[in-house]
Amino acid sequence: MDRRLIGTLAAALCLGLSACGGSSTLQVGSATPASASSAPAPPPAPALAAGPASAPLELTVLHINDHHSNLAARTRTLQLQAGYATRSTVSVEAAGFPRVTAAIKQLAAGKANVLKLHAGDALTGTLFFNRAGADGEADAALMNTVCFDAFTLGNHEFDKGDTGLKNFLDLLRQGRCKTPALSANVVFGANSALNPARAPGAVQRSTVVERSGQKIGIVGLTIADKTKASSSPDADTTFEDETIAAQREIDRLRAQGIDKIVLMSHIGYEYDLQVAKALSGVDVVVGGDSHTLLGPAALTTLGVGSPAGAYPTQVTNKDGKRVCVVQAWEYAQVVGELKVSFDANGDVTACSGTPHVLVGDNYTLGGKAPTDAQLKAIQADVAATHGLLYTVAPDANASAVLKPFADRIEVFNKTDVAAAIEELCSRRVPGGAGTVDHSRSSTGCNTLGSVSLRGGDIQQLVAQAYLEVAQKKYGGADLSLQSGGGVRIPLVPGKVTAAQVIQVLPFGNMLFRLDVTGAEVKAMLEDGLDAVYGTGGTTGPYPYTGGLRFDVDARLAKGARARNIEVRDAKTGAWAALDAGKTYKLFVLSFNANGGDGYKALAAVPAARRLDIGVLDADAFMDYIQSQARDASTGLPALKKLPTDLYSTKSYQAP
Repeated sequence: MDRRLIGTLAAALCLGLSACGGSSTLQVGSATPASASSAPAPPPAPALAAGPASAPLELTVLHINDHHSNLAARTRTLQLQAGYATRSTVSVEAAGFPRVTAAIKQLAAGKANVLKLHAGDALTGTLFFNRAGADGEADAALMNTVCFDAFTLGNHEFDKGDTGLKNFLDLLRQGRCKTPALSANVVFGANSALNPARAPGAVQRSTVVERSGQKIGIVGLTIADKTKASSSPDADTTFEDETIAAQREIDRLRAQGIDKIVLMSHIGYEYDLQVAKALSGVDVVVGGDSHTLLGPAALTTLGVGSPAGAYPTQVTNKDGKRVCVVQAWEYAQVVGELKVSFDANGDVTACSGTPHVLVGDNYTLGGKAPTDAQLKAIQADVAATHGLLYTVAPDANASAVLKPFADRIEVFNKTDVAAAIEELCSRRVPGGAGTVDHSRSSTGCNTLGSVSLRGGDIQQLVAQAYLEVAQKKYGGADLSLQSGGGVRIPLVPGKVTAAQVIQVLPFGNMLFRLDVTGAEVKAMLEDGLDAVYGTGGTTGPYPYTGGLRFDVDARLAKGARARNIEVRDAKTGAWAALDAGKTYKLFVLSFNANGGDGYKALAAVPAARRLDIGVLDADAFMDYIQSQARDASTGLPALKKLPTDLYSTKSYQAP
């Protein structure tokens, strides 16, 4: 049946039934019959002014997701033609929210029917979130330079609890934009600051916009289990099954005669495909959460990344009709542009688009400005991507909005945040004089000899920091892993600035949580040790772990180097042998979780057992520092070596 007729026919039927109480409009979903599901009934849909009869519509959706407080530009490398037989490594300034703002303005210019959408996880990930003002203040200010038509709640919007989320939403609505926040499947608890009795309308199940006189329904979804398990919503705030909640809200909108439905979901690309196929009435899915790069194979050739699917990915819904699914990667690097054609029945007839990778034009080649000939070749190659590489300067107004927040971070970086009571020695690999990496430690550290027995103090402290922060904030952890080379500097006695903390962990890795078996833990250790002691090995991958300790014999072959592996019970402090069949929660950097430094066993852990926690490594370390006891002389958190029994390397035999 023509979807635009459903509401009209329902209303006509109601006119002939006395049970309708004289109403001329049937509010589908406003009550739950006794024979129906026990799911809570949604409120009646708002009354909508009658619009013109449906007609074909061309819609442009401009969207981002998972910017995670990445507001400043960054330098990225690309593989471009620079006049040589093969592609060259070219560096250029890229990304940053002022570039997002500029790109959306340019892409929207001259188009009649545009939606601007943010699919969640605006918050956490850089110092802009919690060191540049109130939590999320900088993100709200920059989002308001775009004026999104809707924003769906991601799991990280709940990292500071329901009250923290309300504070962010209040900031988001301080300006002229009043961006609606959406989630059809969140049920705020009775005590929540966002319970509708306290904050009516703060979070809506959906919103309706009008383009060319036609209504478009936008429904929000938040990943349920992940948000409850690894973020910090209030204890009595719950999340309903995503498919059930989405279908109920779609049905409510369709009952009002709205025949174009955009599902703005923060549930992950693979789950988006699954849910889209199970829903009736959905037309477009604009997603987030999985940080998925979609697009043509040229993205790999250009050195951007490896796309997981087409942009858009097209599937059929439960009605057998076309659904267009998109996502725009991560960290304000891509603005997606989706073009959707609807017929007069509200069905999608075609969709196409481009994930625009945002770049500047200040190219360098080998650390130097390119020659005129090289620049001409680079520019021609970029132009040949037809907007896949999208050259755009940062928006001037957005840059001005960002500046005071960036200035605060610059001040914060100079702030003393801790006091190192003793030198926290750096050593990637244990071993005495004459062994690999021995010269990395200071003379004082080598004289003490402890680093030769157990490895670097600062490496071990970082691994312990991840473990303790995860146990307090992110759903718990049994183990953590930090490869030795990822920790870059020691901390010498004296005051420690925020900038030095970032120098300890300068690579900007996010933390993942993997559910791993004891057998996979053993394989992880063997991978790390083989990447050091196997053929062509380097010092960087050496494993430092929190909550896990082992003996190392580097003389042996892979599979036998880590022995007597023990796991610490966080509650009792007791150590017990690793159980090969038991499942443990491992906190680890995204780099290692994806196989970096040779950790193949971690890369093989399936998606169902991995969560992107979305917290920056340096920020987790900062949280750990702030939880330490104060130094009496400076009043700053005191940093010192861990007790010997917490070091992961119990004993070490050099090769």
